[in-house]
Amino acid sequence: MSTDHITLTVPAKDEYAKTARMTAAALVSHMDIPYDDLDDVKTATEEAFIYACDAEPASGEVTLHLYIDDESLRIEVPIAPGSRTWSEDADRRSALATFILQGVCDTYEMSSDESGAWLRLSKRFGPVSVDAG
Repeated sequence: MSTDHITLTVPAKDEYAKTARMTAAALVSHMDIPYDDLDDVKTATEEAFIYACDAEPASGEVTLHLYIDDESLRIEVPIAPGSRTWSEDADRRSALATFILQGVCDTYEMSSDESGAWLRLSKRFGPVSVDAG
């Protein structure tokens, strides 16, 4: 199974959230996925973008790395180290984005390494196995 990697870089402005959202939807549109999964992809991409915008990246841009294969979409968003400047409004928006992302994604992770912080999300398509236990 091959994985396609698409990089989308747009200005860190709220008005470009829909651009990120619709780009992700277009990228998975060729897949035979339920409407609910498509809606989750759009929501996750937009919320990840908003979260990154609130981090106020030094470059003034948000870069989304989208990895697509036959079974899933992964989104990775770098957050510049030390760039997050909190305001009460940004704090509320980020908390809401985190809550939404945890609800619509199969995995949600914030991590950091020497290159900075990363927001990593994934959405699997198709049947989900449930342990009977």
